[in-house]
Amino acid sequence: MSPMTDFIRLPFTQAVRRALVGARDPNLVDDLLFLEAWELKPSANLGLTLRAGQIRRANPALAAEINAELQSSSRSAAKQRKPVMQLD
Repeated sequence: MSPMTDFIRLPFTQAVRRALVGARDPNLVDDLLFLEAWELKPSANLGLTLRAGQIRRANPALAAEINAELQSSSRSAAKQRKPVMQLD
């Protein structure tokens, strides 16, 4: 497993969940979970950046779906937040 997916976890996005349906290759599962983790929190590590770029080039539609889903969820989370203090 990679440094960003060195533990077993469930996918965060529906896009990755759909992509993993029926996946039997552990390398594929690792790559898709890595890509999702990368989209959530990119790393400055050159090796990880290159790996993410390769996976994104091999799966451009999935990368776009993950980004769209994450942006959508962050927008709805921002709308649900209430201001801590209102200034009048």
